[in-house]
Amino acid sequence: MDVIEVLPRLRMLCFPVGAAYLWQDDDELTLIDTGTTDCAAKIEEVLDGELRRIVLTHWHEDHMGSAAELAARHGAEVVAHRLEAPVIRGEAAGAPPVLEEFEVPIRAALPPLPLAPPCRVDREVEDGDVLEFGGGAMVVAVPGHTDGSIALHLPGPRALFTGDAVANVGQTMLGIFNTDRTQAIESLHRLAELEVDTAVFGHGAPISHGAAAALQAAASAV
Repeated sequence: MDVIEVLPRLRMLCFPVGAAYLWQDDDELTLIDTGTTDCAAKIEEVLDGELRRIVLTHWHEDHMGSAAELAARHGAEVVAHRLEAPVIRGEAAGAPPVLEEFEVPIRAALPPLPLAPPCRVDREVEDGDVLEFGGGAMVVAVPGHTDGSIALHLPGPRALFTGDAVANVGQTMLGIFNTDRTQAIESLHRLAELEVDTAVFGHGAPISHGAAAALQAAASAV
């Protein structure tokens, strides 16, 4: 696992598939997404404070894979959108993506990911709710990738966690493998209106400075 310091209080944990993020407030840590099922031990290697909460941007296996293990081991609060919570708990099935033609060979070339075990959700959030880290993290509903996908906007440090609503692989772009492409495009345009300087993504390199312009360019392309 590679660790990248994006900001003094923000570290990116890079896995073979996707990434997770650690935000630090003094001795309290917030983990955004958890990688696949084999990432818990790797994440624990870099925990240098109390793991206070785990925020899941959506239910996919490469985002919630290690959530149940970490939550049980550290007693962390698990946060997710109310529409994702039943899937994360294992009470409902998540909708599969509706693939665009260009996405079919990409999907076929990917190895299957291990199924994520169900995980408790302690706090179900909605658009506009504020989480107690980073000076106040605003929950931004970004449906389209999944019904209950969320992004997190930290107005103070001008930082944005996009989840899979946006990717930055070679260029900043609309995330792929969406359940509703029209909704996903609308969500991208919403994120492009936010005042941000730093953006981090479920897949792809972080943008430490100038993220707003990159998001606006991505939105104008779809």
